[in-house]
Amino acid sequence: MLRDLADDTKTPTAAGTSTGRETAPVYADALDVANTLTPDGPVFCYSAQALERQTQMFLTGFPGEVTYAVKANPSPEIIRTLSRHGMTTFDVASPAEMILVRTEAPEAGLHYHNPVKSRDEIAQAYHRFGIRHFAADDEAELHKLASTIADRSAVEAVIRFRSGKNRAVHDFSTKFGAEPDHAAGLLKLANNLGFELALTFHPGSQCLDARSYVENIEAAGEICRKAGLKIGRLNVGGGFPVAYPGEAVPPLAEFFSAISDAATGVFGPDHPALVAEPGRALVAGCTSLLARVKHRRPHNDDLFLNDGIYGAFMELTQAPVDLPCRAIRNGRVLEGPKQAFTLYGPTCDPLDRLPNPFVLPANVADGDWIEFGMVGAYGAATVTRFNGYGAIPGVAVDTVVS
Repeated sequence: MLRDLADDTKTPTAAGTSTGRETAPVYADALDVANTLTPDGPVFCYSAQALERQTQMFLTGFPGEVTYAVKANPSPEIIRTLSRHGMTTFDVASPAEMILVRTEAPEAGLHYHNPVKSRDEIAQAYHRFGIRHFAADDEAELHKLASTIADRSAVEAVIRFRSGKNRAVHDFSTKFGAEPDHAAGLLKLANNLGFELALTFHPGSQCLDARSYVENIEAAGEICRKAGLKIGRLNVGGGFPVAYPGEAVPPLAEFFSAISDAATGVFGPDHPALVAEPGRALVAGCTSLLARVKHRRPHNDDLFLNDGIYGAFMELTQAPVDLPCRAIRNGRVLEGPKQAFTLYGPTCDPLDRLPNPFVLPANVADGDWIEFGMVGAYGAATVTRFNGYGAIPGVAVDTVVS
């Protein structure tokens, strides 16, 4: 993702790629990038310092092992920064993500917690990448694992279940997870097949209430009781929230404490080892997008940008979150009276419209830049090449708007 745009702002590389140029310049912020490089295409501004701070918050605060959910942002710089600052395990969902992590962090451990995998994917994970942690949420998947893996004594079958009320922006229970009674049967089957045993759940992305974790941990205890089995580990998934503008979000310490207390209350002081796999909460705040205004309609409040929902803003169509933003012109931040604008992306598709209005200075015009903060989660991950757009390079900065 990172590259020096000083000599080549018109022909950017694809989002998520890396030139390996560790000596690329570091700019102060997006204002410095706009003033120095005057890019006409969109640019990701990445702050390693912001990611380092969030990484340490998880590694020192969560009462167990922390793994990074690569799907949230698969940029090589993200993987390298996490690895340099203590992240030793990554949650991967495909062979492509396995290759990425092995390239950028060769010694890192891998968890394959996508509950549905082909036989070839299982074989690659086990034989080529040495993965020993596999999720499943039905009998067929467990039998697929068993038929592919001969020596199962050191392989962990992680049974994914769903339980409790959804309190998240994205409800993850609609696609994956066995009901608790079913999960108890799956735990028995995994035990009979000779696997090591673990349970996992996911409270949903951007989960705003720690009770979701507590209820699921209580359900895990009931599953173990019904199965008559002990588990070695309990993975509480991701879902940890981010404080987007206008949202009242409890501190992460409140979630960590609730998880620790619930595990002890349900399983006792010798509770299963706890694992988390945050994505959004780790990387959302480390990246902003510097976009440029291509056109302003003269008789309404429509602005056309050089990036849209087929680029870094796709998630805005799925989640009702706002992004911090600021407008930039001639090396300074635009001030003055503000108003709401409807924002459109650069493609010829009328669907390419950001769902919520953005409040910006009333005098914003074509040629100005707008920095959108908190796009580190899913911004780079969901970029397409529709209509020939979507090649978004990145530069390193000290700080991003938040």
